[in-house]
Amino acid sequence: MTIRDAYGSNRFGLSFELFPPKSAEGMASLFQHVDELVKFDPSFITCTFGAGGSTQDRTLDVIAGVRDKYAVPVATHLTCVGLTEPQIGEYLARALDRGVENVVALRGDPPKGETAFKPIAGGFSYANELVGFIRRDFPQMGIAVGGYPEKHQEAPSLDVDLENLKRKVDAGADVIITQLFYNNDDFFRLRDRCDGLGIAVPIVPGLLPVTNLAQIQRIASLCGAKLPSRFVTALEQQSADAAGQFSVGVEFAIEQAVGLLEGGIPGIHFYVLNKSEATRRVLNALPQFAEE
Repeated sequence: MTIRDAYGSNRFGLSFELFPPKSAEGMASLFQHVDELVKFDPSFITCTFGAGGSTQDRTLDVIAGVRDKYAVPVATHLTCVGLTEPQIGEYLARALDRGVENVVALRGDPPKGETAFKPIAGGFSYANELVGFIRRDFPQMGIAVGGYPEKHQEAPSLDVDLENLKRKVDAGADVIITQLFYNNDDFFRLRDRCDGLGIAVPIVPGLLPVTNLAQIQRIASLCGAKLPSRFVTALEQQSADAAGQFSVGVEFAIEQAVGLLEGGIPGIHFYVLNKSEATRRVLNALPQFAEE
């Protein structure tokens, strides 16, 4: 099944995002957590891709392994960083050979130590170029792209950011999955503005349940996400209690998910950070997902 089939009037698209572990022990731990996540019958599972394709073999090992073990549709992330068009084509052919039928197509962040994205000779400068290439040369693959409720950090304005998003959709994207955010109004504002531009593909919120204040402050600083002051205060009040921070984060994620569901979203994409407990607790608090 491709991503384009995951959403519809009678289907809610639940998905989870993994990253490639660095060790055999990490891989074993990851699959223990996936064992728990697949109980919620996800529409698909994705796996991230390192800068310059540095983790591409491990990405394929993870995502093809998930597909083979659980018979769940999967998607590989793919970026423009450090890869030529032929190298990208070669990777996608390998992915298809391993049963991976979907791509999360991203421009990608600059490699560590660099402050600006620099395309290599023979590579792509923008995600819409990557999407267009996939749609032309691998038309059978489903394509998701990223959207930014609070604006991509490099975009000079929301209007410019939305124009860039529309280019990705016009190039052939099937669905938009958003960056993490913690104010639902930002998501609904993005959805309304996309509707005004004639962007008709599903727009799926990406959620990261918070389990640790320092960790989420670091992640939020990297992607430009804002943390509501009441949320930060609640987490700070549990600064000496790891379990307390976890509970505050999960409760906030439940509140956020309920509000999004009431707003008529087509699906939820969870950034699970290779764990399962926080996401499991959130889903079990939602009647349509609760385990029997």
